[in-house]
Amino acid sequence: MASTSPDRQSSSWTFLTHHARVLLEVARDPQARLRDIAAAIGITERAAQGIVSDLHEAGYLTRSRIGRRNHYTINPGRYFRYPTEADVPIGVLLDIFTRHQHAGRSGTEH
Repeated sequence: MASTSPDRQSSSWTFLTHHARVLLEVARDPQARLRDIAAAIGITERAAQGIVSDLHEAGYLTRSRIGRRNHYTINPGRYFRYPTEADVPIGVLLDIFTRHQHAGRSGTEH
């Protein structure tokens, strides 16, 4: 039987997957290094690289080299993969979090 005491250790689940978090980090900084993306969301650089590859192969982002760094471009018109959200473009998710980010910096709501 599960404990329901207030001091019970909370579980570590979150609403967003690592793929979503990587996509959001790229949206925040299209020239972010993999090590910075990994550090921001608490995964290894190798895991971040694998996720970026997944997103690239699925058409959610493209990569181009600018000097010694990658520059990422997100395709906000791509749709979520899960059947219940398959009619919603990922741009909706990006808008929610980038609007929140910009509102926090400027002090105004959009």
